[in-house]
Amino acid sequence: MTTQPPKAAPDAPSDFIRDIVEEDLKSGKHARVVTRFPPEPNGYLHIGHAKSICLNFGIALERGGACHLRFDDTNPVTEEAEYVESIQRDVRWLGFDWKDKLFYASDYFERLYGYAVELVKQGSAYVCDLSPEEMRRDRGDFNRPGKESPFRNRSAQENLDLFGRMRAGEFADGSRTLRAKIDMSSPNMNMRDPVLYRIKKASHHRTGDAWCIYPMYDYAHPLSDAFEGITHSICTTEFEDHRPLYDWAIRSGPAPARPRQIEFARLSLTYTLMSKRKLLELVERGLVSGWDDPRMPTISGMRRRGYTPEAIREFCGRVGVTKFPSLSEKALLEDCIRDDLNRRAPRALAVLKPLKVVIENYPEGRVEELGALNHPEDPSLGTRKVPFCRELYVEADDFREDPPPKFFRLAPGREVRLRYAYYVKCTGVVKDPTTGAVVELRCSYDPATRGGGSPDGRKVKATIHWVSARHAAAATVRLYDHLLGVADPGSIPEGDDFRRHLNPGSLETLTGCLVEPSLAQAGPGGRWQFERQGYFCLDAADSKPGAPVFNRTATLRDTWAKIAKTQG
Repeated sequence: MTTQPPKAAPDAPSDFIRDIVEEDLKSGKHARVVTRFPPEPNGYLHIGHAKSICLNFGIALERGGACHLRFDDTNPVTEEAEYVESIQRDVRWLGFDWKDKLFYASDYFERLYGYAVELVKQGSAYVCDLSPEEMRRDRGDFNRPGKESPFRNRSAQENLDLFGRMRAGEFADGSRTLRAKIDMSSPNMNMRDPVLYRIKKASHHRTGDAWCIYPMYDYAHPLSDAFEGITHSICTTEFEDHRPLYDWAIRSGPAPARPRQIEFARLSLTYTLMSKRKLLELVERGLVSGWDDPRMPTISGMRRRGYTPEAIREFCGRVGVTKFPSLSEKALLEDCIRDDLNRRAPRALAVLKPLKVVIENYPEGRVEELGALNHPEDPSLGTRKVPFCRELYVEADDFREDPPPKFFRLAPGREVRLRYAYYVKCTGVVKDPTTGAVVELRCSYDPATRGGGSPDGRKVKATIHWVSARHAAAATVRLYDHLLGVADPGSIPEGDDFRRHLNPGSLETLTGCLVEPSLAQAGPGGRWQFERQGYFCLDAADSKPGAPVFNRTATLRDTWAKIAKTQG
């Protein structure tokens, strides 16, 4: 199944950000739109980042502009080359192409340093000797102004000397910072002489040990935008209070451009953790198998689970772009997945909890090749042959010795239709003599009902799936539920250990499953609808030749009765 890249469409979606961009183009403020997706390489991307990717790349694509991929790599302690590689892989997989517009904030370290020197020369920045604890103490709060640093009025010459010595590595981590000289009484806490540079003697994944001072994100980010000629810097609303600092950094020195920051509400999803810190904790504590665990909301986890980029892009389009925070239903994401896979995923037969069936009046040794549609609504996907013989396996849940009301599947004396095959009637039950559990069904079949119809016009109320005992391939199947056990992640009190709210039933691993022989040599990344079971993909990481592992991507939305009716 190939990824279909997104295309610019004349009926492109509209929202308040696109309206701003369109007005800027019409007014002549900008001749061409340039956006950027600027991840920090300190973790794997998740579904929230996918919304930002679709928005930034989408706007550029729709308006014939460009979208840069830039890594804001200003914290060497938390950043790794692994994350850089994974982010590029995820953006490409989602269908977007930055072409030759790949950048790193670390590319601008020398330029950022020179810009800071100019701020120091003009008296807009100073070296401060206060410790982080002392700065927090003197910062004040929303009810009282901050207290000016005793080092705030150092001369430009002294500040230049100290800043140069900071770069040379003369001082210990945390002993000095470079701070902006703005307003310690500002009602916006971000404007109370924020730190622009800190000493951090750590090796950087790209620059190695060339630097021991690193710019803060709120300083490097706006200037990187300006250096690249970004026209619209689109970010989430938690940066709204940072916008005055963004604008200050650009207008206070020789910035070559004046990008406009615009904020939108970040994606919040039911039953889903979005904090990279918490996701990292899940990985480091071994509570998941890794960043690409199919239960994780990471793009790599969703890819491994069998989600499609087309479905994720559709979901991001459906949730829309607003200024107001809201909690989106994960069911909407799952609907997008099902809608996409229902159109494209070929069908297959798989029995997850096998119960043996012996058709006593079927000739021993005989094998039939029955025709099966690969897709009920897409004839172009053709047909396949499934083997049928005397001994089969059906789903254990499709039998009840004492059936409850409205249970129409197999029971003693009851007749059902086997998908693509015959009518069969349960004529006997074999039980384990020790436990009393049903271990085998004895049935008879009506050879006149091949293909699912009865010449005498009699009807059955249920159609069930099956596999040939002689030909089926053994498989492991993983069933997934929400990783988080509470619908609203925001309802977890601050300070409460979020791990207490993880769903202990988020993963069920079934061994001894049986799939039709066509899946025995399935390729990694393949996706199917296991009829009546849901949508599944072959796990590329854990599957081995002769030992496939299938991940359930999503459950079925349509009832089996509807499918059976479609098939006749």
